[in-house]
Amino acid sequence: MGKLASKQTNIPFLQNVLSNDQFLYGTVDTQFIDENQDLFNLKPVQNRAQKLLHYLGHVMVNGPTTPIPVKAKPSSIDPVIPAVPMGDPPVGFRDVLLREGPEGFAKAVRRHDGLLLMDTTFRDAHQSLLATRVRTHDLKNIAPFVAHNFSNLFSVENWGGATFDVAMRFLCECPWKRLQELRALLPNVPFQMLLRGANAVGYTNYPDNAVFKFCEVARENGMDIFRVFDSLNYLPNMLLGMEAAGSAGGVVEAAISYTGDVSDPMRQKYSLQYYLDLAEELVKAGTHILAIKDMAGLLKPEASRQLIGSLRDRFPDMPIHVHTHDTAGAGVAAMLACAESGADIVDVAVDSMAGMTSQPSMGAIVACTKGTKLSTGIALEKVFDYSEYWEVTRGLYAPFDCTATMKSGNADVYENEIPGGQYTNLHFQAHSMGLGHKFKEVKKAYTEANKLLGDLIKVTPSSKIVETCRSSWGHIGIPHGGFPEPFRSKVLKSLPRVEGRPGASLPAMDFQALEKQLRESYGDEISPEDVMSAAMYPKVFQEFKEFTTTFGPVDCLNTRLFLDGPKIAEEFEVELERGKILHIKALALGDLNKAGQREVFFELNGPTQICAGQRHCGHEGDALPPQGPEGRTWPGAMKMETVVNSPLSGTVTKIYVTTDASLEGDDLILEISE
Repeated sequence: MGKLASKQTNIPFLQNVLSNDQFLYGTVDTQFIDENQDLFNLKPVQNRAQKLLHYLGHVMVNGPTTPIPVKAKPSSIDPVIPAVPMGDPPVGFRDVLLREGPEGFAKAVRRHDGLLLMDTTFRDAHQSLLATRVRTHDLKNIAPFVAHNFSNLFSVENWGGATFDVAMRFLCECPWKRLQELRALLPNVPFQMLLRGANAVGYTNYPDNAVFKFCEVARENGMDIFRVFDSLNYLPNMLLGMEAAGSAGGVVEAAISYTGDVSDPMRQKYSLQYYLDLAEELVKAGTHILAIKDMAGLLKPEASRQLIGSLRDRFPDMPIHVHTHDTAGAGVAAMLACAESGADIVDVAVDSMAGMTSQPSMGAIVACTKGTKLSTGIALEKVFDYSEYWEVTRGLYAPFDCTATMKSGNADVYENEIPGGQYTNLHFQAHSMGLGHKFKEVKKAYTEANKLLGDLIKVTPSSKIVETCRSSWGHIGIPHGGFPEPFRSKVLKSLPRVEGRPGASLPAMDFQALEKQLRESYGDEISPEDVMSAAMYPKVFQEFKEFTTTFGPVDCLNTRLFLDGPKIAEEFEVELERGKILHIKALALGDLNKAGQREVFFELNGPTQICAGQRHCGHEGDALPPQGPEGRTWPGAMKMETVVNSPLSGTVTKIYVTTDASLEGDDLILEISE
């Protein structure tokens, strides 16, 4: 078989010729081109293979394009994907939802015998343990196994929260594509997402129509259950999110963020009555499911019995769902207490992705309820297989694994009340600044800041700004009990105050204008999902599009190749789409030339390809966090500022960095003379 070579500009034309029916049947003459003007309707060349070689060469020369928190290499061991039977997976709760709608679904959940589980492995578990860095590639590998062996799960949480912006910002992949691909592979189990009320999946307030449109597009792409919460339990914000999710046709799960300790009579701000009153408002507003979101893992067994028992007595027909973290190590005990007190659903993560700042162990809950009226109906041996896959997969994310710096959970979370994901991030940051031995003081300062602000409910985004006093401006809502005075007035002075629901005063977003702007910038292949990504994160979406224009569909690469690039002489395959596979071999890495470049040699489907890798001080494609006043970073995926401490006192003699430069650990920043 011969090969047809062509200039790059002629490829679209030749593709049209080769797919023309008249040409295929061999009935062409010299008038063929004149009579088939549609041959000149040229589609832009994707050139994906060359772009991916460019990316691989770039990583081989410059290192990862995503910031690496710790010096660790991805494991060289690839996970073994468990076998699944041929044919369709068993019927699951999603079939009930599609058949009976949200109201019928909720009734079926309440009638169900035994304890139901939501699996957080696809979202909150890796958000808590692996800095939200798990890629769609690894989720897709295990999704069919989940579909065939865990069909009686209540849901799989796989979207929302920080996963939306991290997908574009650090993983260089489309969050909507993740949802679409997982839906095709896991059709029988409901998908669940975390919706931050009026904040949608962002860290700020959006116009009301943006929240409604987001829920509508999410529902169209396969999302089923919307866990709606507000970081301050501010009811107007929650009601907006509930209305948006409900109008889109989704199951509304209104979640009350839990803080304090209802079993301690000395702590009265967030008393049992406070939670019962708030739950009453949410039930009146029409929630299908009532959830308790224990984001820091503060629920103790006795508090669980009091809170869930009281909610069950008050709302006998309402499904109750409980979420927690295992930071203190009491998560399994607390969830069993919740189940015994009337909870229908509890959150778990597979064993190798459980514990510490993640959720309690799936295997432990399954084993502890086996043979009782709370039995989950899940086969324990299948949990073991599921866990083995994630144990090996977790090794691929060694550069982001919290266990690099944090070796255990800590019961002092009952004092500092730091949410699971933020606890991990703070620990990483403290170690990166050489303050790991002072983490106790960091937690003490967090506790003091919380008291100064009036003992806030702390969950994204309120937890990320507890030390900045910006919450006292009212930009994310009004906390329970209002703002502490005279502290608020002293801080704000003459600055404007926000009264009422922050998003209510925002003008509606013009989606048609936004789509037109995006088409002008990126061409006509802009989807409704792209428009929503740009609406939520304009700058992040722009950087994502620029990255993919340069480097192509890097989500097709396996995780080790994405993070670390190939080894010399390594051969591997990349599946661009079904039936289109690239065969690549990394041949050699040249020396640095006078132009500051190193040539990287690959073999692509046979012939040798050469790409030039420019050596950079920073990394092309690094997504910089959005900047606020004075160069400070607004809360983003890592949700923190970084402070650089000097190891000695002296005079700065030379500065090596510029504004907006991308830095890594051990980069030279400045010189100091004593």
